[in-house]
Amino acid sequence: MKTALTVAGSDSGGGAGVQADLKTFAALGVYGTCAITAITAQNTQGVRCVSPLAPDLVAAQIAAVREDFDVAAVKIGMLATPDIADAVSVAVVGLWSVYDPVMVASSGDALMADGFVAASLRLAGQVDLATPNLAEAARWLGAPLAQSEAEMVAQGRALLALGLRAVLMKGGHLSGKPVDMLVTPQGVRRFSGARIDSGNLHGTGCVLSSALAAHMARGSALPEAVERAKAFVRRAISEGRDLKLGKGPGPLIPTP
Repeated sequence: MKTALTVAGSDSGGGAGVQADLKTFAALGVYGTCAITAITAQNTQGVRCVSPLAPDLVAAQIAAVREDFDVAAVKIGMLATPDIADAVSVAVVGLWSVYDPVMVASSGDALMADGFVAASLRLAGQVDLATPNLAEAARWLGAPLAQSEAEMVAQGRALLALGLRAVLMKGGHLSGKPVDMLVTPQGVRRFSGARIDSGNLHGTGCVLSSALAAHMARGSALPEAVERAKAFVRRAISEGRDLKLGKGPGPLIPTP
């Protein structure tokens, strides 16, 4: 069994962060380990408070896992502070990694400290794949949100020019069919699918990036991993769309 590592925040509601990542790893047959970056008090209605851990403690968790396990892939999520982002960039050197640059919760609550955008961009330049949504890509570039597939590709290429190795531009907020663009130095690959009508979308980005890490850990090539991870997310959305968990927007249900 392959081992994957999630480096992310803890969601007390269980729908996102480390909790969603570990559920995803398990559903995809990968042994999950974790390094928690921050404790959040949140539920389906929003984030009550965020308490980042000390960067040294985050790095120590990663080191402990690496000392004992053969980690095949890492998913990096919410990092909260510039110092944590810098510590993680050193701690995961040599491991295949995907970075979901979580800056704002799906409820709209900010999950980052001052100076975080620059630190997260530094980290993004060291990982194998970054998976920004349109708002996160725009923040990195200091640009308006992409409004079309052509603009998504242009912003993906602009991020490569800043030093990123590969970018999956997530276009779920565009009107019409959801479209993602995988932009690499070798070219552009378009991924699309039917939009599933559901109010339970909490943790979508977490599930996608952890599914990507799981498939890479199991040996998939990057385009294949993206295709399989997107199919997994669609299935998780379908499984959760009719459930009523909590009083607000509920989570996806990662399913084998």
